[in-house]
Amino acid sequence: MGLFDKLAGWLGLKKKEVHVLCLGLDNSGKTTIINKLKPSNAQTQDIVPTIGFNIEKFKTSSLSFTVFDMSGQGRYRNLWEHYYKEGQAIIFVIDSSDKLRMVVAKEELDVLLNHPDIKHRRLPILFFANKMDLRDAMSSVKVSQLLSLENIKDKPWHICASDALKGEGLQEGVDWLQG
Repeated sequence: MGLFDKLAGWLGLKKKEVHVLCLGLDNSGKTTIINKLKPSNAQTQDIVPTIGFNIEKFKTSSLSFTVFDMSGQGRYRNLWEHYYKEGQAIIFVIDSSDKLRMVVAKEELDVLLNHPDIKHRRLPILFFANKMDLRDAMSSVKVSQLLSLENIKDKPWHICASDALKGEGLQEGVDWLQG
């Protein structure tokens, strides 16, 4: 719950509803991260691959959040752009152990950043270099280099190493958003 409160404060939002897009390739851990950010009594035990998208709603004392957890499967990625206009922040999740598809993740990120509904807006982007618990995981610094994040000059962004299954690294993202 804290992430969403802090996100609202960081964005300086006065409105009652905030829309967050959670994007990334399939099997990167998007749904698991969103699940871990929910209050413990609302968390799901069994996470299954997202088909199309899931909408998760959270309420805090003053705000209502809508998180669009978008499928990362290739045949669904073209649906992402239909939600860009509504998005006020982006969480982009990367499987840091999937070296083979890092190029695909970069291509999808580039398409996202160059989309007319995103390009000229100062949306904060929180990257999670997820699956740090796996033996083949690359560091968040290496993931950042492979995705050329240093080239993002017109949007606030941050990358966190994370293990969504254990919830590790998620607090760092929360701390950045409140900063």
